[in-house]
Amino acid sequence: MSTQASNDNATAASGDAAIPFRLEVVVIPVADPDRAKDFYLGLGWRLDADFAGDDGYRILQLTPPGSNASIIFGRGVTSAQPGSFDGLLLAVDDIDKARNDLLSRGVEVSEPFHDAGGGLGGGFHMGNEQRASGPHPERRSYATYASFEDSEGNRYVLQEITERLPGRV
Repeated sequence: MSTQASNDNATAASGDAAIPFRLEVVVIPVADPDRAKDFYLGLGWRLDADFAGDDGYRILQLTPPGSNASIIFGRGVTSAQPGSFDGLLLAVDDIDKARNDLLSRGVEVSEPFHDAGGGLGGGFHMGNEQRASGPHPERRSYATYASFEDSEGNRYVLQEITERLPGRV
């Protein structure tokens, strides 16, 4: 198996300064904007916006603690099916503390797991088929996960990152 961790030189456009592309917002599909709003506020996320139009359009934006990126949902915001979102990864410093915080807020969270194949950093698979119970045996950074669903059935994955790869701040 071959792996490569990118560095600044490898990811910069050849001969040109790299143009910054910052992930700002992820749109998630929900059936009930108020139920979703209550769920995320219950997680301690900051409400940045809640705007409604005359035609039934509504957009809400919330931001997780410590994040530069936000989520947006509402009515008329996306054509994706509610609950179909599968894969927003939330980086955490300590998987056990993050799980305990979510559990204390009434959220059902999986037990910690890692990649059964033992790939670089433990591997990353959204589905349940490559999971091995418990944290990564060597407790590698990027290698221990837990998952949960929001009130609408959208799935999130917690990833424990204790030491960043070079070039990642």
